[in-house]
Amino acid sequence: MQNANGRAPRVGDTPLVRRSLIGGVLLIGALFILAPLVVIGIEAFSKGADVYWAAVSHPDTRSAILMTVLTALIAVPLNTVFGICAAWAITKFDFPLRRLLIVVIEIPFSISPIVAGVSYLFVYGLQGLFGPLLQDAGIKVLFALPGIVLASMFVTAPFVARELIPLMQAQGRDLEEAATSLGASGLRTFLKVTLPNIKWALLYGVVLCNARVVGEFGAVSVVSGNIRGQTNTLPLHIELLYHDYQTAGAFAAASILAVIAIFTIIAKVLLERRGAGRKRRPVAAAETAGEQTA
Repeated sequence: MQNANGRAPRVGDTPLVRRSLIGGVLLIGALFILAPLVVIGIEAFSKGADVYWAAVSHPDTRSAILMTVLTALIAVPLNTVFGICAAWAITKFDFPLRRLLIVVIEIPFSISPIVAGVSYLFVYGLQGLFGPLLQDAGIKVLFALPGIVLASMFVTAPFVARELIPLMQAQGRDLEEAATSLGASGLRTFLKVTLPNIKWALLYGVVLCNARVVGEFGAVSVVSGNIRGQTNTLPLHIELLYHDYQTAGAFAAASILAVIAIFTIIAKVLLERRGAGRKRRPVAAAETAGEQTA
């Protein structure tokens, strides 16, 4: 059976089905995505701007914001370096455990963050594998900033690598091998050949990694100890305010995360327009890299 253009009909080709699908998606998006954001904004200012500002400027809230920022400033760069190194090793070299490395990078996506947090207790806790050694050395990992950073790094480890590996596989190794044969060092080859071709995918992965670090709750809630004003990140602080029946303060703190989420979405869309978030055509990538190398 063919339509008026002589082609076989596609699924959803009829106006009724197409409009129903689009309308259903818009309705679900409005109810489950936009509605919570609107409620956060309304509830945050429900008692006036003075109450909102008092909640946001409270010492415990400022401490939670500072802890969240510090965690992101440490975890995101470290995971960025890890993602670049992992993608480089997987796509530019052949070695026996290559597929195993890919599986290891994917592990955080298949493990619950709370399970990851509990596992850190058994590794770095006082009764854990390295706990006694760390205690003797006077190093505090759990219930402090290092534990929060480690938990955040675990749950966000795959983001940068997952964006770079498909792109670097599509680009191949020819350009790097050509630069090396012409006498370029490994660092110069990376900075002049590889980095210009992966910069948008790299930024895309960094944006996603930062968003997850800022909003991480499960793993951090286990290793932080929930010490108010000391080891609380912003998501944990929101939970404490809500359980203390400080609804306005909880929504005021949540509005900060909502604003970060909106800016993350904007950055994500802009980077996607630059070609990040999806594989570029190998030919186009090679042509661009060839021009830059020349």
